[in-house]
Amino acid sequence: MLSNFLVTQGGSIADDAVTTAKILDATIVNADVSVTAAIADTKIALGTAIQAYDADTAKTDVDQSWAGTQRGTPSVVTDGTLDLDTANNFKYTPGAADTLEFSNETAGQAGFITLINPSAYTISLGSEVKKGASWDVSTAGTYLVSYYSDGTSVYVSASEALS
Repeated sequence: MLSNFLVTQGGSIADDAVTTAKILDATIVNADVSVTAAIADTKIALGTAIQAYDADTAKTDVDQSWAGTQRGTPSVVTDGTLDLDTANNFKYTPGAADTLEFSNETAGQAGFITLINPSAYTISLGSEVKKGASWDVSTAGTYLVSYYSDGTSVYVSASEALS
């Protein structure tokens, strides 16, 4: 309830005399000033002066488009566990034989890995990683590896050695 509600015409309303129901019913008038009119004068349009609340902060209910370039800074890693919560793109330089695996897999996440194998280290794959028969990144060189996660498995494909 509203108490000590002062009307701009100089009059006042007794404590607890104004209830929300009375305001919404537009029945209170004091000193020739309608409470409904006073409230109407202070209304601010949602979506104009105040942003309307939208629980869908990810905007998954509408198509998205970009006017500018979208890019992800590659995460630099030296061990084979790539955390998909940190980036979409990675620069991976193993320091020894290693196992390429992923953590925090999310369905639909995809990206690239620049795999720089400086000394022909053997690169094995974790159990969640699926590859084709032509997978071979164990020769010294730089490879471009693409990946896609379905939330459980991560599918990888590698280029031939690029340098």
